[in-house]
Amino acid sequence: MSDHATTHGSTTYTGATIVTGEIGGLINAGCLRTEDGRITHVGTSDDAANWPASDTTIDLAGKPLVPGYIDIHHHGGGGAAYDDGLEATAIALAQHRKHGTARSVLSFVTAELDDILDNIRNAATLVKSDSRVLGLHPEGPFLHPSHKGAHPEALLRDPLPEATQKMLDAADGTLVQVTLAPEREGGIESVKLLAEHGVCAAVGHTSADYDTTRAAIDAGATILTHAFNGMNGIHHRAPGPVTAALRDERMWLEVINDTIHVHPAVVRSLFEEAPERVILVTDAMSATCNPDGHYMLGTLEVEVKDGVARLVEGHSLAGSTLTMDKAVANAITRVGVPVDVAVAAATSHPALAIGMEDQFGVLAPGYPADLLVLDPATFLPERIIFDGD
Repeated sequence: MSDHATTHGSTTYTGATIVTGEIGGLINAGCLRTEDGRITHVGTSDDAANWPASDTTIDLAGKPLVPGYIDIHHHGGGGAAYDDGLEATAIALAQHRKHGTARSVLSFVTAELDDILDNIRNAATLVKSDSRVLGLHPEGPFLHPSHKGAHPEALLRDPLPEATQKMLDAADGTLVQVTLAPEREGGIESVKLLAEHGVCAAVGHTSADYDTTRAAIDAGATILTHAFNGMNGIHHRAPGPVTAALRDERMWLEVINDTIHVHPAVVRSLFEEAPERVILVTDAMSATCNPDGHYMLGTLEVEVKDGVARLVEGHSLAGSTLTMDKAVANAITRVGVPVDVAVAAATSHPALAIGMEDQFGVLAPGYPADLLVLDPATFLPERIIFDGD
């Protein structure tokens, strides 16, 4: 796999199996032209006969050509976490970009509210200066203790609107998602407040039942944070938040597709029920792309063994060491999802969920030339091209 590569001038890629990023978006014997970091043409070899000449032509010999991936829920990598400042953030982002993640939303774990606000203020400067960082996602502290996962219980608090407003103010327009438990005091009011500001309210780390989840959706919630993890499961008399989200076309369903957090057969059920609304996320923590050992997730100690991150105390799963290229490959090779559906879940779907579908997530004229050439056997990137830096 190559490191971040940047092309200049114009390039035409020929002989590709183009996967546009949309379900059904497949072009066999496809061609794609870029110029100065943006896509100018997409079509067949017959179409390309009428395109302007390019400085460089590259024959992909039938290999899949897909958009760069978008991860809207991950916490770090390379031994660094987004909670630890801009230098640590640069280290983590560099690791994920080596695995095909072209655009990122930075997620923060539970801490003291003032510390979270400081993290948001610091990271907001990066969102405004780096087009590859799309926004910010506080995953805590508005979570329920019964499904706290790898969040310190002592620091969890009610999602009162005044606290939510402080986050909005600190972010200065850079928040794109906030995870909260809507059953806690102020939960529904905060969902409404976030929706009014164009921020995705995400239901997660919650004890909410089916009806409460439905109420949150009616109030404006649009994302289910890492479906099945951090919430009640599906019971025949208590369908819970997953069923509520599946039954409502307003909801996107995140899933951590590392084959550990959710069994591949269950992931397949999500794709079969709602292929147009599944979003692959990594929930990656600082140990991602690093060896097994001891790490910190916020204030909590984590042990990573055989690539699985668990809290030292309590042994709950503590995020993942997943990268998005592996999440997509798992969807195709382990879950059995068609290539176009798997790629959409890591490209156009996250862009749609956060309202940036007109800027990112597909291979189409005018979009950034964020391109991945996949190995047709493993569906992992052979070549990564991120233009427009």
